[in-house]
Amino acid sequence: MSFSVKGRHIAVLMGGLSSERSISLVSGAACADALERLGAKVTRVDAGRDVGEVLSRLKPEVVFNALHGPYGEDGCVQGVLETLGLPYTHSGVLASALAMDKNKAKAVMAAAGVAVPGGGLFDRHAVAAGHVIPPPYVVKPNAEGSSVGVFIVMEGSNQPPQEVGAADWTFGEEVMVEPYVAGRELAVAVWDRGDGPQAITVTEIVPTSGFYDFHAKYGEGGSQHVIPAQMPPAAFDRAMRVSEAAHGALGCAGVTRSDLRYDDINDILVLLEVNTQPGMTPTSLVPEQAAHSGMGFDDLVGWIVEDAYARSIAGGVSRSGAASGQSAQ
Repeated sequence: MSFSVKGRHIAVLMGGLSSERSISLVSGAACADALERLGAKVTRVDAGRDVGEVLSRLKPEVVFNALHGPYGEDGCVQGVLETLGLPYTHSGVLASALAMDKNKAKAVMAAAGVAVPGGGLFDRHAVAAGHVIPPPYVVKPNAEGSSVGVFIVMEGSNQPPQEVGAADWTFGEEVMVEPYVAGRELAVAVWDRGDGPQAITVTEIVPTSGFYDFHAKYGEGGSQHVIPAQMPPAAFDRAMRVSEAAHGALGCAGVTRSDLRYDDINDILVLLEVNTQPGMTPTSLVPEQAAHSGMGFDDLVGWIVEDAYARSIAGGVSRSGAASGQSAQ
């Protein structure tokens, strides 16, 4: 069933309740502007706890979910949209919740043959008290994005990050601790335009200083993007294939972005996580990769909405998870 965004009423959810609120506002505004340029009737919704009531009153034809982080990217708002019977963009309830939980997502991806870092969940106070695994290692919240609350503990460090055990820590009582993989920071966007998950290309992210933290991701001049990444063809292809496998294993829909590390000295490639609602800011990786493939920003946003509507009508994808009647692989 064909669907054009022109003349359609589309609600864009942005802002939200998470630590990534500021980024979501930028993503949402950019997507709303694109949809208006495409001729849609757009209502911008700063999503609070009354989002279900607001959407019930607005009755949009499709919801563009530009929320990031907890409540917007972890299956919560997806459940509200399911209950309201509204078509919405990106992945469904189960895939969103699974991908947001780094520990569980790693287990699913590993079972599908995707190489992931080791480590696991530890009590945050134990992590602050002493090295729970030998350095170098990474400490990060189990269910946050945008590199919020991430620390790298290098060899020779006298103590782990004390911030993890502080009274004002707000990212959960358990944190993910995993071995640090030296090498390059990579990103791969994956979309499904009717013939299964397809990787677009591989981008190498080169932070101007330090590691790929919040500032490097969103700050002006915080990082340089090399697209396509200059790396051995076999490793480039492997990054594409494992990203497609991860997208499928988690049961994702629409477009996702996989984050990877590549140790080119030892030829080790690991997939760190899958982002089910990747950023759509001016410095974001997915729009950049889409443009590299020949699809401009407005067309990308339009396709995401059209894809959401088509999937809701066709019923070919269970909005709670993987494709109906098919393996997630």
